[in-house]
Amino acid sequence: MPVCEDGSPWIQQRADPYVLRTPEGWYYFLATVPEYDRIAIRRARSLEALPGAPETVVWRRHAHGPMSRHIWAPEMHWLDGQWYIYFAAGEKDDPWKIRPYALVCAGNDPLADPWAECGMVQAAPDDAFSFQDFSLDMTVFTAQGRRYAVWAEKVNVGKKISNLYIAEMATPTRLKTAQVLLTTPDYAWERQGFWVNEGPAVLQRGGRVFLTYSASETGACYCMGMLTARQDADLLDPQSWRKERFPVLATDERRHLYGPGHNCFTQDADGRDILVFHARDGEAAPGDPLDDPNRHARLRVVQWDPEGCPRFA
Repeated sequence: MPVCEDGSPWIQQRADPYVLRTPEGWYYFLATVPEYDRIAIRRARSLEALPGAPETVVWRRHAHGPMSRHIWAPEMHWLDGQWYIYFAAGEKDDPWKIRPYALVCAGNDPLADPWAECGMVQAAPDDAFSFQDFSLDMTVFTAQGRRYAVWAEKVNVGKKISNLYIAEMATPTRLKTAQVLLTTPDYAWERQGFWVNEGPAVLQRGGRVFLTYSASETGACYCMGMLTARQDADLLDPQSWRKERFPVLATDERRHLYGPGHNCFTQDADGRDILVFHARDGEAAPGDPLDDPNRHARLRVVQWDPEGCPRFA
């Protein structure tokens, strides 16, 4: 049983974890490394084996210019017959000029075959707003035959606030439609330190789309919220989504779980839905929480309530 119900770490010092299970039964693991300088992949036949699997570095940051600082939150997806990795990156001379970028694999083996840079993900031709400011944590999903991108982006006027946006995709590296605002930090638990909604992840079951996200700054106040929509709804209509009033997962000192967030979903060998997320064992070290490397990847079985909604606590 790979899930640590006592809250202990699964993979040490790996934040923003992402796990992909393929139809052939392989598990791939990617995450933000403490040095913020590279993208590495682990592969194993089970969740239990991933912590001991070797890491293969498939890409390193540039020395300067775009993609030279803050390499964050890589995700790998099989799209249109190719492997893609989405990640966020800044620049050496402007570290917070963070944007979403993509890599594409030249073959079918993401560990052995070379990866090429696709550059920054592109907005739709009529969209003058997407990726114009601090943008990160892009994920993609398909519902009712349409592929969507969801990402976090800060508004570029007044006080910087990180919102979540959604758009339909034309290709794996370009949006088809203009951005639509999904959620902004409305509640006090989303406004601790910074006003933040980020780290979207999608779980689909029972005809519904459950979209989790992370809120507030990256210390102990970091937590998970959730939006819900019907799969057959217009997912580009904000009114199709219902936002939970309270966090769905937050700091639990009893379990030594501090600042849980930036999650994804996978399934174990028995077909159970698994929440993959990061958290610390205690409070972050003094200073910027991003300088503390002790965000550890963790696992938890998703519980389903009688109404068919996921429960994570």
